[in-house]
Amino acid sequence: MMIRRWRRSGDFLRSACKSLTSLRQKHNSMSPSVSGFVNRYESKGKTFESNAWNDHNRELDHHSCVGGNLWMMQQYKSFGSSSSSASKLQRNPLFSSLEPRDVSFFNEILGGEKYVVQDEERLETANTDWMHKYKGSSKLMLLPKTTEEVSQILKYCDSRSLAVVPQGGNTGLVGGSVPVFDEVIINVGLMNKVLSFDEVSGVLVCEAGCILENLATFLDPKGFVMPLDLGAKGSCHIGGNVSTNAGGLRLIRYGSLHGTVLGLEAVTANGNVLDMLGTLRKDNTGYDLKHLFIGSEGSLGIVTKVSILTQPKMSSVNLAFIACKDFLSCQKLLVEAKRNLGEILSAFEFLDNNSMDLVLNHLDGVRNPVSSSENFYILIETTGSGETYDREKLEAFLLKSLEQGLVSDGVIAQDINQASSFWRIREGITEALQKAGAFYKYDLSLPVEEIYNIVNDLRGRLGDLANVMGYGHLGDGLIEPYVYEWTSKHRGSISAEHGLGVMKANEIFYSKSPETVALMVSIKKLLDPKGILNPYKVLPHSFFSP
Repeated sequence: MMIRRWRRSGDFLRSACKSLTSLRQKHNSMSPSVSGFVNRYESKGKTFESNAWNDHNRELDHHSCVGGNLWMMQQYKSFGSSSSSASKLQRNPLFSSLEPRDVSFFNEILGGEKYVVQDEERLETANTDWMHKYKGSSKLMLLPKTTEEVSQILKYCDSRSLAVVPQGGNTGLVGGSVPVFDEVIINVGLMNKVLSFDEVSGVLVCEAGCILENLATFLDPKGFVMPLDLGAKGSCHIGGNVSTNAGGLRLIRYGSLHGTVLGLEAVTANGNVLDMLGTLRKDNTGYDLKHLFIGSEGSLGIVTKVSILTQPKMSSVNLAFIACKDFLSCQKLLVEAKRNLGEILSAFEFLDNNSMDLVLNHLDGVRNPVSSSENFYILIETTGSGETYDREKLEAFLLKSLEQGLVSDGVIAQDINQASSFWRIREGITEALQKAGAFYKYDLSLPVEEIYNIVNDLRGRLGDLANVMGYGHLGDGLIEPYVYEWTSKHRGSISAEHGLGVMKANEIFYSKSPETVALMVSIKKLLDPKGILNPYKVLPHSFFSP
């Protein structure tokens, strides 16, 4: 591997830096965050034993202010009887059970058994989330091809009080895209057409079932990129991304989907189609209702079409892998990167030495790009239009950071293979965790200065009982009660970008006031009076108990 190292060398910096038009290896590892895994721990007089099937991944992602991402461990929760939390959650008796007449109706409107799935093997996959944390017991999956079919399905289900769960790529981490009990699965994967693209404005209009990576491939020859980039891009759907307000690797550059989604089409519980598919960046006519559906996890309506502002593809892309001695240096480096790299800064990711060791031990062909082992590592990506200008700007920034003592070592990728190997380390952490055994994740958001404090706090609290590690987006911003209380105390969010799902529905008060939650419940009851849309998710279960 030809990576030339840069270090202080008189008054110049030695590096070999090429512009890269595509950096990331096409991986389906999940989206970034700070993580940890544990095989056994004790809390409040109880001992929790992990097992390979039921252990629950929890994600910890920091995004407020200049927040960042963090992953940690957590006691497993499932829909089965093995969990005390799950045992408290019971099927709403007001919901009807599936009958043969229902299947006959769906066959009629969808065009036959090809789109009305009752096959046990296919249902086994659809009932289970990708990390095997959650498993429902649905007996039916519907595959609509058009918005009109989604409308007919929901209108019928609402009239029959049949609960439904919208599903796309099923790459979520909080149980939001799989049934809790026997809800009918509505998978929008066949709604995967690009409807239009304006090469002047960069506005893309597509159906909700489009896979994120396919959209990126469609845009590439046209000279544009999606404003969203995730490790799961090869399987996640844009409708699911919008419904969870996914963040990802480019948030520091392009912001959240609340800013880049210009419009959408959604179908409410009673089958009404809401056409909010605007393509204008400026439209101040009344309430901007699309924002109700961005991040609502399919609990207010099923997103069927999306209008999104794409970005021009930059010709110059560079990636640096940097070692830092402490987290304070990482914070200062972020501030300096924003100040000195400005308009070309496109990603700023971090991982600690525990995360690095995990990847090196469990993934084949991975090596540490820097020669010395350090406490923290940073990936800095820049994208711009001037190859020489961007390279010199990044080199000058790295040399300055080295002289200031913020950086102890580092390398700059010389070609696409080296850049992919850097991203492989960052995006391969979740895969390495899976290979290591049982682990637990969170998806929290905290002010950047607090991000690593919770890692150190948990390490002190758990001692040798757990290996707690931290990684994720630094540029965005007992175990379970303790972590949530800690996050709330520091005015963070218990869900940064993956939503609440069923996992955190009852924990919403750690981040939202009772008055705010009460208003959310009112909106839910207004748009979905019978509560058939993705029940048991997002909002506290007590509000919907019969």
